[in-house]
Amino acid sequence: MSGITSALQHHHKLCDEDFAGAEEAAHKGDWAACTATYGKFRTEMLAHFSVEEEVLFPAFEQRTGMVGGPTQVMRGEHVQMRDLLRQMDEALAQKNADGFGGAAETLLIMMQQHNMKEENILYPMCDQALGQDGDLQSRIASGLTV
Repeated sequence: MSGITSALQHHHKLCDEDFAGAEEAAHKGDWAACTATYGKFRTEMLAHFSVEEEVLFPAFEQRTGMVGGPTQVMRGEHVQMRDLLRQMDEALAQKNADGFGGAAETLLIMMQQHNMKEENILYPMCDQALGQDGDLQSRIASGLTV
């Protein structure tokens, strides 16, 4: 795992761990732990989306001229996942385990599919197109909060 996207791939795993912790805490009804872990997860996810949308995708699109392809699909999925985060926010505020769990289950499936597409298709395309751009790699890494 090297190249421009290595920090993003590593960040997927960190987000997954936080997500699992939040989901487990909600299932147990430990709302204090859920609030803390979910808050960290949410912050990390939104930072991840921002780095991709504001740094990686524009660089890839500029280098390749490909603006209507995989980056557009990923942006669309980010919108859907942000909506699920909003649903989880509401459920958490109401301490609604069923609502939180339902939105979390849908988000988990989306994240798994999304991450597979990024890690197996888009990220290798980005690594190939963008090469070993140290400045871009630093901008990506600095945008991730972990």
